[in-house]
Amino acid sequence: MLREFTVPPVVAGTPSGGLADIVFQHAREDPDRVVLGRKTDGVWGDVTSGELAEEVLALAKGLLAQGVGFGDRVAVMSRTRYEWTLFDFALWAVGAQPVPVYPTSSAEQVHWILYDSGCTGCVVENEDQAMTVGSVIERLPGLRRLWQLDAGAVAELVADGAGMASDVVHRHRRAVTPDAVATVIYTSGTTGRPKGCVLTHANFMFEADTMVTRWESVFQAGAGEQPSTLLFLPLAHVFGRMVEVAAVRARVKLGHQPVLAAAELLPDLAAFRPTFVLGVPYVFEKVFAAARRKAEAEGRTGPFDRAVETAVRYAEAREQKAFGTGPGPSAGLRMEHQLFEKLVYGKVREAMGGRVRHAMSGGSAMSRRLGLFFDGAGVTVYEGYGLTESSAAATANPPGATKYGTVGPPIPGCTVHIADDGEVWLHGAHIFSGYLNDPRGTQEVLRGGWLATGDLGRLDEDGYLTITGRKKEILVTSNGKSVSPTALEERVRSHPLVSQCVLVGNDRPYIAALLTLDVEGVAHWLSMRGLPQQAAAELVHDEELTAEVRRAVVAANTLVSQAEAIRTFRVLPGQFTEEGGLLTPSLKLKRKAIEKAYAVEVAAMYQR
Repeated sequence: MLREFTVPPVVAGTPSGGLADIVFQHAREDPDRVVLGRKTDGVWGDVTSGELAEEVLALAKGLLAQGVGFGDRVAVMSRTRYEWTLFDFALWAVGAQPVPVYPTSSAEQVHWILYDSGCTGCVVENEDQAMTVGSVIERLPGLRRLWQLDAGAVAELVADGAGMASDVVHRHRRAVTPDAVATVIYTSGTTGRPKGCVLTHANFMFEADTMVTRWESVFQAGAGEQPSTLLFLPLAHVFGRMVEVAAVRARVKLGHQPVLAAAELLPDLAAFRPTFVLGVPYVFEKVFAAARRKAEAEGRTGPFDRAVETAVRYAEAREQKAFGTGPGPSAGLRMEHQLFEKLVYGKVREAMGGRVRHAMSGGSAMSRRLGLFFDGAGVTVYEGYGLTESSAAATANPPGATKYGTVGPPIPGCTVHIADDGEVWLHGAHIFSGYLNDPRGTQEVLRGGWLATGDLGRLDEDGYLTITGRKKEILVTSNGKSVSPTALEERVRSHPLVSQCVLVGNDRPYIAALLTLDVEGVAHWLSMRGLPQQAAAELVHDEELTAEVRRAVVAANTLVSQAEAIRTFRVLPGQFTEEGGLLTPSLKLKRKAIEKAYAVEVAAMYQR
């Protein structure tokens, strides 16, 4: 196994200027090119490069008119929507620093972020968020402005700046240098108080331009098609923010979708018809589960499952050929694959808009089998890995050489090092400059220019990284056995009846699991058995359903030794939610909070 691996950069030289420059450059070069999609009254419309530059300039003038100065920080608290992108580039144009805030944040979280970052202004989406800010505003003496998107904030600012000369904005913009702070993004905080990651214009430009250059096939489209993506990731998260920047820099048509739920997302995918999407494993799991439920409801479970097996074998054969370990799909396998193209694979792609051929996934681990299925179904999913501190992706599977089950080699210009204890360290121009107002925390993670991630991993002989766990999440049983929970949880969660899975077992004799039920999966399970619909919470003690879930646990246990296996589990009546304090805004499990909230249930699993 390798201990260190570097990929040479593909972006030459040091960038100049700041992130807002590209908006005005594109407007000069190709003002009529469509670069954004905007949904108004349920209908998608186009926004050209020229129109975007005009809107950014008008909003920037308004910000200056209302007192936003060079270097000021302005919070943006909203779901993913067109106006967020407008504010980002307008703030960058005047040399200000947007500070993203999740729209679901509590009043105390909002207070901490705005106080710690010293925000002088705040943009909110609606009245509820305005009230959240209002409830802590007395403890924010530096906050001078509050704008509400749904109350006409953009129009108000544009009107205020109408009399200002455009050159005032451009003087501010030209004063921005690559090493200037672009944004402060607060970590989700699975443990402790969120920390503000300071990211520069150079960090973002290096990361975005590297991704666009190396993954050119993703950011391009077929003949006669314009590349486009529908952004449904939260813009408060670094992954969503990098997608925004990369799309604008690459002249990719960018649309915004504020709701991740399938009922809202799938219709907009069908209407917007992106050529690629960027998401988290949850999205791809939902697309697959919906396709299988539909096949089962139509009495085509057998053909669907055979199509899945064919897709997986076909993708595996192509993977082996790419790495020189096999001849590729046989003639028989190619014929079988072609048979299922119209029956199954085309319908899966149609659920994603019909034009998607590439996707990127990050945020958490995707199962190898799911990745292989989508590849075999005609959608190549490039899984990657990164942190807020690394400006999003630090590794990613490259075009033509994807290894499913890994998060790929370092992105060009990045080095991955595996420390003696298995911790993943990162080095490159995308690494942040430190935590705001926290020199001690910065010193703990930045070691001689290397970012110590806190994640555990291994590099294979080709330099591909596999994340095996997180240092703080390793469970150590009372027998001294160390268990990384991620792979087991992921395998259990792959069952259509299971929504979430958390392993426990620290200082206890064996590993146990807390599970929640998938609401849509349960409804389908009842329907297929001709049973009346019931809430998932009413079925936690149902013997037949419990037996189905037990099969998922048994299948997961085949991955590990007996000492590491799940010995018992408990199905819970509710879900782990962000509102309940059990998930971060990026849907990561707050393990300690979950174990504390369900202390009685955990204790019961060990009373034997």
